[in-house]
Amino acid sequence: MSVAVRAGRSWRTLVDGVDLAIGGGEAVGLVGESGSGKSMTARALLGLTPPGARVTGDIAFDSDQVTTMNRRALRELRARRVAMVFQDPRAHINPVRSVGDFLTEAMIANLGVAAAEAHARAVRLLADVGIPDGERRLRQYPHELSGGLLQRVMIASVLAVEPDLVLADEPTTALDVTTQSEVMAILDELRRERGMAMLLITHDLALAAATCDRISVMYAGRIVETQPSTTLTATPRHPYTSGLMLSRPSIDTVADRLPVIPGRPVAAFESGEGCAFEPRCGHAKPHCRDLRPPVQDVEGARVACVRAGELTLRGDVDV
Repeated sequence: MSVAVRAGRSWRTLVDGVDLAIGGGEAVGLVGESGSGKSMTARALLGLTPPGARVTGDIAFDSDQVTTMNRRALRELRARRVAMVFQDPRAHINPVRSVGDFLTEAMIANLGVAAAEAHARAVRLLADVGIPDGERRLRQYPHELSGGLLQRVMIASVLAVEPDLVLADEPTTALDVTTQSEVMAILDELRRERGMAMLLITHDLALAAATCDRISVMYAGRIVETQPSTTLTATPRHPYTSGLMLSRPSIDTVADRLPVIPGRPVAAFESGEGCAFEPRCGHAKPHCRDLRPPVQDVEGARVACVRAGELTLRGDVDV
């Protein structure tokens, strides 16, 4: 799947040939630096791309093609089967309506639940996401709640329609570390209890590894590596993944300065015909600049690097 937007008379590619699969009840992490195309990938799954954007390739949900759905089918998909948790709840919750209105509207309009039952469900959902005194909270307005509480309300609204797939777009970015842990623990526990699939978009490798079954690493609009979480953090196969692992601070290591990946990340439309990571890669060969690396299977990992089979990379050592 690829996504491009118009810039003047030309097109700029933001997502370039992403190949991603999520099984029922599975949690998949999508990790990468800002601007790599993670959020645009998730939005494309629901048809929430910018006006005039060009989406090519296949997006299938239970064998139904999302790209060819009419407006009614797309609304039905968004309302019942796929839900999204956004990274800034204040930007996605109507500030002039109460929390109760926000939580019950979808149940009444989309599921046909009676108003009294929707209210009772909303109270139970708030308790499920760790918000006590639900009756009082339903009467409050978004400005009366902290960022952590609002994000829990957002998660409760997603659970209210009992979707098959949850798209969590950096749901803990605006929260402090303690609240981050609590929110992700709630989301993961409820996902497992209800058998939902989840795509977690984050720039935090440790968070993805602790929450997800598999992790896909994204760079310049392309997925460069996919592995099970435990093996990716122990033995990354792509130099970019290894660079991300090396740049993480650790309580077990004393360092005056953390290693960093040289240069800056690029968008898909800024990369050339070859490997987008080549200008920043310490393992690049001359032909990496000219040839786009094919995705290959290396000991259970899917890696887009021509040297994946010969390099020895680990999370703490880059050889």
